[in-house]
Amino acid sequence: MTEVAETGAGEELKSRLALALDVDDVVAALRLARELQPWFGVAKVGLELFTAAGPEAIGSLQGLGYDVFLDLKLHDIPTTVGRAAAVVGAYGVRYLTLHAMGGVPMLRAGMEGFHRGAARAGLERPTALAVTVLTSDADAPPHIVPKRVQVALEAGCDGLVCGAPDVADVRQLAPRLTVVVPGTRPAGADTHDQARTDTPGAALAAGADMLVVGRAVTAAPDRPAAAQSLVADLRA
Repeated sequence: MTEVAETGAGEELKSRLALALDVDDVVAALRLARELQPWFGVAKVGLELFTAAGPEAIGSLQGLGYDVFLDLKLHDIPTTVGRAAAVVGAYGVRYLTLHAMGGVPMLRAGMEGFHRGAARAGLERPTALAVTVLTSDADAPPHIVPKRVQVALEAGCDGLVCGAPDVADVRQLAPRLTVVVPGTRPAGADTHDQARTDTPGAALAAGADMLVVGRAVTAAPDRPAAAQSLVADLRA
């Protein structure tokens, strides 16, 4: 093992860093998860990986010791979302996203279903996250994020997902909720299709509880070095 790989991140910081495994192959996902585990304590399974591998991806990552963040952005009628979220809760998933666009009844049904599924399986209470605006949406009107934060609060969600530029405002509106920020990038890095982004350090300084990091590390020529650089910047 190289010196870089041995450095890693402390457990507290690892619990605040989610590795976005945006691949369509569970073998490739597990390879990334193993390689980058010294720096990340949460593994994000999105639509691409979940569509390819389903619950197998969740169980395999849990077997490595990761908390799993299932990013499906559920958005359907309340009954459907509630039932689907209950299934997810029984998987032992730690975080689940629901899209705040669905409104208060849908969010509440998803949150309650998620908690109910976990409780029936004898698991600790998980965290239901309401997505405010996609980080690729550069044209969302200024009033949308505050409106969706209010919807999430009214529904009783445990946390929120927002872009880095929105963190400070979201934190003021919802000081007690968990705030998760996807799409962060080191200064000067390619933003790809992310419009609502900033550096990881800026997002944490603004009040983010957890950062989701993907291509800035997973697509780097030297992934361990990129992960170690990220952690070093956050500690600075």
